[in-house]
Amino acid sequence: MPTPCFALSRPRLALLNTLLACSLTALSGAALANKADDTLVYASDSEPENVSPYHNNLREGVILAHLAWDTLLYRDPASGDYKPMLATDWQWEDPTHLLLHLRKGVTFHNGDPFTADDVVFTFNYVTSPDSKVVTRQNTDWIDHAEKVDDFTVRLVLKKPFPAAFEYLSGPTPIYPAKYFQKVGLEGFSKAPIGTGPYKITAVLSGQGVNLERNDNYFADSPIGKPAIGKLKFEVIPDADTRIAQLMTGAVDWIWRVPSDQADSMKSMPNLEVLSGETMRVGYLALDDRGTSSPDSPFKNVKVREAINYAINRDALANELIRGGSQPLYTPCFPQQFGCDTEAAVKYPYDPAKAKELLKEAGYPKGFETDIYAYRERDLAEAMIGDLRKVGITAKLHYLTYAALRTEQRAGKTPIVFQTWGSFSVNDVSAFTSVYFNGGADDQAQDPQVQQWLAAADTSIDPAVRKENYSKAIARITKEAYWAPMFSYSSNYAFNNELNFKAYADELPRFYEASWK
Repeated sequence: MPTPCFALSRPRLALLNTLLACSLTALSGAALANKADDTLVYASDSEPENVSPYHNNLREGVILAHLAWDTLLYRDPASGDYKPMLATDWQWEDPTHLLLHLRKGVTFHNGDPFTADDVVFTFNYVTSPDSKVVTRQNTDWIDHAEKVDDFTVRLVLKKPFPAAFEYLSGPTPIYPAKYFQKVGLEGFSKAPIGTGPYKITAVLSGQGVNLERNDNYFADSPIGKPAIGKLKFEVIPDADTRIAQLMTGAVDWIWRVPSDQADSMKSMPNLEVLSGETMRVGYLALDDRGTSSPDSPFKNVKVREAINYAINRDALANELIRGGSQPLYTPCFPQQFGCDTEAAVKYPYDPAKAKELLKEAGYPKGFETDIYAYRERDLAEAMIGDLRKVGITAKLHYLTYAALRTEQRAGKTPIVFQTWGSFSVNDVSAFTSVYFNGGADDQAQDPQVQQWLAAADTSIDPAVRKENYSKAIARITKEAYWAPMFSYSSNYAFNNELNFKAYADELPRFYEASWK
């Protein structure tokens, strides 16, 4: 914890000056402590409710998944090419049958050999109704997997799914069949096993996760053997405390640093700051069906349109987030395949128009409501301020992500400030289809949108896919089921003795990091 000299209640810029003055002496020796111990300590504000990759969809969980588990394919972040990982080669037998040959000589962290049994178990387990998988969209395109021989698997799809390789290189890690069946999900969450470049040595509830380099990692992996021996993920909810820990050398790497703090930290000794746009999108989900209350104002499309006009997206992106953030109007990230920005109805910032629509909807004096959020309280409060200007008084409920998701899926949330990073999958099926395809996270439940998305998700014709995604995006934005807000940028701050490269997919690849 930071030393008593830190007054964390001070305004941010004053705090940074205090931190700088207090830590100059400490930095000279402490900043190199983790390098000497060959331990990269990284900190974030949130903790996945379960470290099992299929049983959380928090970004911190995605990071752990890529460190401790491997997938069948690997997508090169620079070229976008798919390369062999746990599978050495693959070919389509027909549009719904994919044959994969598996790598020999790979072992799980507990020494069990990797074979076709593990692949078949993983996919047949995660597609079963009782698996409790959180994001069904990542695997519900798979019907089942079949073992051909010890190192050959046939993946059988429900329908043609053109984004299959994108998913097989992303949110579909392979589990150890024998071990998982022995310990079950509860045991696996406490002592997880994978084949990845790092092995998890401790899961500390409320504190974080410890990892060590997998010295038996297979030599032909496209990501290579990590340079740093140990990783330590620490959960530090308070942003100012994370900065204090970084400046004293107790932590080597943090992210989601507010832009004003990031700007000030760029001039600080022994620190490096990187900024850039990511695939993550912030949005407001609106209760258009009125499940949160029978007389919910959000059942009226004019109210939902008013919400869209009331929020100053440009100010949020350019003044609060900065670092490459841009205002958005689509329920997807613009660079994803199928994210047609021209099809989206755009709602420029227009408080007068918002008030006019509220009056037409029968709310000339506005109304009171609740808004739910799990991160970036300052952004939520800025949006609440904009809503207040048009007469909507929103009370903030700030929850953990797991608690918020439970409330939202139960239909108890009038407005939710939510974000989605698509599991870093560069396809609209990983975004729009997750929230509008009729699943647990589809609040709108629009049959027409679901039909278009189903057609787009399963067609092997890119033109057909684009056409149907465009129709879905047009209707979603016309009906104002959401108020898309902005793309996120991410500000990374870290020990300048660390070599670290940031990627737009918001996936810090610590297995690529090294000490200078």
